[in-house]
Amino acid sequence: MSSEFTLNAETRTDLGKGASRRLRRLENRVLGIVYGGKSKPAPVTVAMNEIVKLAENEAFFTSLVDLSLDGQSEQVVVKDMQRHPAKNTIMHVDFLRVSAKTKLTMHVPLHFINEESCFGVKMEGGTISHALNDIEVSCLPKDLPEYIEVDMEALKIGENIHLSDLTLPEGVESVALAHGGDHDLLVSAVNATKGGADEDEADEAATEGESDAASEGESKEESGED
Repeated sequence: MSSEFTLNAETRTDLGKGASRRLRRLENRVLGIVYGGKSKPAPVTVAMNEIVKLAENEAFFTSLVDLSLDGQSEQVVVKDMQRHPAKNTIMHVDFLRVSAKTKLTMHVPLHFINEESCFGVKMEGGTISHALNDIEVSCLPKDLPEYIEVDMEALKIGENIHLSDLTLPEGVESVALAHGGDHDLLVSAVNATKGGADEDEADEAATEGESDAASEGESKEESGED
């Protein structure tokens, strides 16, 4: 298995709160843990500037990462990342060890394409709504996709896309659908907008009806009919 991302890490031996604050504030390190596989969980730190740069790339969160820990390399995936609620700085990262022969479950982002050319939007004046922005998949590490495309082009107003409509890469399956058809979640839909084409036509028809009635009234008035 190859990886396009590499990251250096150091084992963290001092686990006290004071040490954690010092590592974050004075040494500009991010705390983390490496777990999974046959090895014990290992508390680690990584350089803030390194992981911030990697985190700017969406693919970092759905790719294999070569983690160099104290000079020894092992492959991991980012399983969780915690950020400061106010500053949005990275506070903690969970790395999961991966094995070539063991399936893993990951959340993979959805990329919605052809939204501007969607029939329901371009021809019918509808709007697109997204119920999901990512889905949980199960696969071997070598088959892990960076993202999954959702093509919106052919959808008309009132139509939608569910998990079962998605085309997943070979070797990749939806965790939700594996639990049965009643877990076939809504992904996206095209909805009619308020005051859209149907309502505009109804308003136009009503206006025409009022004009006809007024004209008929004027004709009767001129002829002296009651």
